[in-house]
Amino acid sequence: MLKRIPTLLIFTFITSTFAQVGGESTYQFLNLVSSPRQAALGGKVITNYDYDVTAGLYNPASINAEMDNQLALNYSSYLGGISYGTAAYAYTWDRRVQTFHIGVTYINYGSFDGYDLDGNPTGTFTGGEAALSVGYAKQLGRTDFYGGVNVKLITSKLEQYNSIGGALDLGLMYIDERSSFHASIVVRNLGTQFKTYAGTNEKLPLEVDLGLSQALENVPIRWHLTFENLQKWPIGVSNPARATSDLDGNQTQEKVGFLNETLRHTIVGAELFPERGFNVRIGYNFRRSEELRILDQRDFSGLSFGIGIKLNKMRFSYTHARYSSASNTNFFGLQIDLQ
Repeated sequence: MLKRIPTLLIFTFITSTFAQVGGESTYQFLNLVSSPRQAALGGKVITNYDYDVTAGLYNPASINAEMDNQLALNYSSYLGGISYGTAAYAYTWDRRVQTFHIGVTYINYGSFDGYDLDGNPTGTFTGGEAALSVGYAKQLGRTDFYGGVNVKLITSKLEQYNSIGGALDLGLMYIDERSSFHASIVVRNLGTQFKTYAGTNEKLPLEVDLGLSQALENVPIRWHLTFENLQKWPIGVSNPARATSDLDGNQTQEKVGFLNETLRHTIVGAELFPERGFNVRIGYNFRRSEELRILDQRDFSGLSFGIGIKLNKMRFSYTHARYSSASNTNFFGLQIDLQ
């Protein structure tokens, strides 16, 4: 008889709660938001091209010289007592070579009580994952296009199971400086496991995102529109809790129509005073709202909002993201100008 519960299955379930497309791949933490700013704008903004050095973690095409000697540290006390954070730093070697970027993403699942199949305690165990990334971006000739790549080394320890993997992120961004319009596409987590947990090779959480944004001409606002998880259509599944019954007891499952499917791929956000020392940010994630909302109860799932404050050479960021009436998340960030 087995001595332990197969805790790898437990962790697979836990990490699927963070999934962009849950339960279909490993290393799901790779697609968590990279900073409070990104979280405030809905969670998947990929069109910022400025000082924000953590933007390079999610979209390598956003790596630019304005990030030079910027160090960012971000932390979130996530759902269920889970904590995770990111760190990023960029250095511009020269204007011809452009800018190099390094980043770290980690997640700590905390401590768990282990039991065998007879219910006898086997002690506590922990779980955690991390990814180290190195990125580079360059303007493509004399065009308005910028391309970038991140190379990532991934490690994971879930109870006695260990895994190592590698992945690439590819980004392409278009910038029209005259109209302050940005458009970007990112293909994330192209890679494989070098070492599996238990002999079975699992897919990485491949994700394709498309983003658009623009600063308004006479109003200090930049709007953001992101289409996430374009690699999978449809993305919605019917919720058994929302099935309806007729007088004869026949059940009709929830139907996810075309419009609903489209909205589940959509994120909107806006940043007030994006160029100044004080920013206000707000976003709405339609898929999070649809999948986590409670029937007949207004809980504002999918809504997020935050602020950014610059004091001398430091920038502080805070975001509150609504998930459900049972649990919400706060994000904290600090970026330091080391020049």
